[in-house]
Amino acid sequence: MKQFQHIIDKINGFLSEEFEVDINQITPDANLRQVLELDSLDYIDLVVVIENNFSFKVKPEDFTGIISFRDFYGYIISRVQLKEPSDAVMAGQVQG
Repeated sequence: MKQFQHIIDKINGFLSEEFEVDINQITPDANLRQVLELDSLDYIDLVVVIENNFSFKVKPEDFTGIISFRDFYGYIISRVQLKEPSDAVMAGQVQG
């Protein structure tokens, strides 16, 4: 995941700010819900923050397998990667 460190840094930054958590508590193996002290309303805030920062829609069922920050990073990175190929294709069509 080293090639995705900029995405992970971005995630940690907005989570720390939005949920007022010490950024040092956000580690790959830490429990997302416990560290961020998420309740059901906080999950809504989390969805909004993700959608605003990464420009994709989040479905509630997307969170069923997310326990640790590592899981969360993987989810965000996979969704960002899904978006990028179509953006690259579009850029290629414009240039070519």
